[in-house]
Amino acid sequence: MISRVADHCFWFGRYMDRAESTARLLQVTRTLVFDADIPVTQCWKPLVIVSGAEPIFTKRFGAGAMGNGEMVQSYMTWEPENLVSLHTSVRAARESARVIRDVLSLEAWEEVNELYHWMNGEDAKEVYRTNREQFYRRVRRATQLVLGLVRSTMLHDTPMSLLWAGVMLERVGQTARTLDMHPHTMELESAHQIVEVAIWLSLLRASSGYEAFVKKHQGRISAQTVASFLVFDRSFPRSLRYCLGSARKILTDIWPGAEDPGPGHAPYDRLDALTKWLDKRAVTATPAAIHDLLTHIVDETATICSSIGREIVGPPAPAKAPGARQEQSMTTTTNMTATATGTGTSASGTRTQ
Repeated sequence: MISRVADHCFWFGRYMDRAESTARLLQVTRTLVFDADIPVTQCWKPLVIVSGAEPIFTKRFGAGAMGNGEMVQSYMTWEPENLVSLHTSVRAARESARVIRDVLSLEAWEEVNELYHWMNGEDAKEVYRTNREQFYRRVRRATQLVLGLVRSTMLHDTPMSLLWAGVMLERVGQTARTLDMHPHTMELESAHQIVEVAIWLSLLRASSGYEAFVKKHQGRISAQTVASFLVFDRSFPRSLRYCLGSARKILTDIWPGAEDPGPGHAPYDRLDALTKWLDKRAVTATPAAIHDLLTHIVDETATICSSIGREIVGPPAPAKAPGARQEQSMTTTTNMTATATGTGTSASGTRTQ
């Protein structure tokens, strides 16, 4: 594979999973507003923080706007300058899909293209105005359909492996950010136990894990069981441990012998270390402990994604001697999208690469 196609395969997977996760988080937060006895302002503010949009959002609209549900939803859905908005993610996914048309199946391309044109048309804006729940549901179903078509209609070779590695690593960051909403919410609200249970239930739904959790734990909801399920469960396909393990296996498919020095060694080595680090941890169900664990995972995952990008596009070109002829280098999306590689928030709440 040429590096440009490989890079777009990796990013296509990331953008599609990012769009699906953002739509689900917006949809579930709207439900939390009605289900939990929490001030509306304290439901939407954590979403802005964990999405990494807080600095730019507050600079543009002011800190008080983070509690305005309509403003937050509009910014996280339509804002073209927001690198994690639904509109931006779908647009970027479609651009990546256009570049990799030779390896992407026709069915997957048609669905991505249809979603892009629907979101840029009046029908989507009308549904957004009149039935917000239906709008987010349609985005989620479209992105899930694309990812399903990818698995069922593409050759399971290197392009597919790179694409799915992007999905898994993006999902690590998205699940971590979703789970990190609990510490931020509880910092804002000294809640009754019933309210805290409502928050944990909303996080399960935001991670599409409610039914799986209930089947495994017979409906016994507690901070410890929910946090452990979303972090450590090896059979739930959105848990941090499952996604890290899957990504590690995929890297050995992309770069056979990644355990040894050579191509693919740097990202595999870091991912392997993160997985082993997580295996030695236990979730303490306090907001501070959960936040610290998630922050480390988010930061390390972002570093791993950057390392994979360097493996794909190769090392930087050597510096030219003064006066030497400068050759134009191939343009890649790595530079264009570097600021969008954040998969979560650091301890300070700012987006990390």
